[in-house]
Amino acid sequence: MRIYKEFTFEGAHFLPSAPDGHPNRRIHGHSFRVRVTVDGEPDPDTGLVVHFDEMKGALDELRGQLDHNFLNDLEGLDNPTLELISRWIWDRLDNRVPGLSEVAIFRDTCGEGCIYSGPRV
Repeated sequence: MRIYKEFTFEGAHFLPSAPDGHPNRRIHGHSFRVRVTVDGEPDPDTGLVVHFDEMKGALDELRGQLDHNFLNDLEGLDNPTLELISRWIWDRLDNRVPGLSEVAIFRDTCGEGCIYSGPRV
């Protein structure tokens, strides 16, 4: 079974890897939506894969780090692409959210997103 919890944040960034003159090379902002997915079997006593309250603390902490911040200034996000933001979020949740299976990040107004399912082994 698969469950998920979402949060949103507003963030500014620029992409240092964008070519000179490209708009993404300049500071700009986005509204982001993040979906964190957990896989597992429901507990026979509670009927829950995981209680959403158990995820809430870790997600609130991440939102606090990301929301209304300049993403390039966050350690590990000097090139804050969707791909690298999703991996950054995964790395901070991997040991905190049992059954973590996917981090998806969306820029709904742009119709863009990225889904990260953890490191390949």
